[in-house]
Amino acid sequence: MNDTEKKKFEHYYTVEPTSKLKVKVAKLVLKNGHEYLFKTPSGVYSYGRIDKATKILLDHMMVHGESLLDLGCGYGVIGIVAKKEYPRMKVFMSDINKRAVEFAKINAKDNNVDVDIRWGDLYEPWKDMKFDMIVCNPPIVAGKKVWMKIIEDAPDHLNDGGSLQMVAYHNKGGKRIKGYMEEVFGNVEDVWKEGGIRIYRSVKGAVEEK
Repeated sequence: MNDTEKKKFEHYYTVEPTSKLKVKVAKLVLKNGHEYLFKTPSGVYSYGRIDKATKILLDHMMVHGESLLDLGCGYGVIGIVAKKEYPRMKVFMSDINKRAVEFAKINAKDNNVDVDIRWGDLYEPWKDMKFDMIVCNPPIVAGKKVWMKIIEDAPDHLNDGGSLQMVAYHNKGGKRIKGYMEEVFGNVEDVWKEGGIRIYRSVKGAVEEK
């Protein structure tokens, strides 16, 4: 594969994007009317716009506890908004894409929030840490091994009663994600359904009612 082909097939689940950096500002409006602006770089998921699944997750995720991990944070939308909307929450964010981490830090500063942002693959930056919530808009394009590992390793990084909440198009990989969450956790529920998108939630230590 030559350089041109590599650039064509390069996706956002990349350590160091080789595409020329371009930046667009995207606006997010929550259902409560709160507005946010984000600098979005090329080579990072959802360049130039806030994707619908992320907005649905922010509007409808079940918030609880005192700590939240935004896994695969991209340029920072979920973690930054969560911290702004729930100031007492300790928010942690990470991504494998170095450009994403750079812009997540820029957007955190622009939105005046204090969050812990780290670079690394999945849970690597958080080896000895546990959280009350792990939220994720998983990188389906990276393949099933990635989203399966997110689910498999989540219990080790959750406090008892902590939840993993993932958002996806149900008929474009979401159905398999939901099934695997149930397999790993022993429980799963649909928190919200809208426009083919669903938020799935599994809880560590919960017993599925029969």
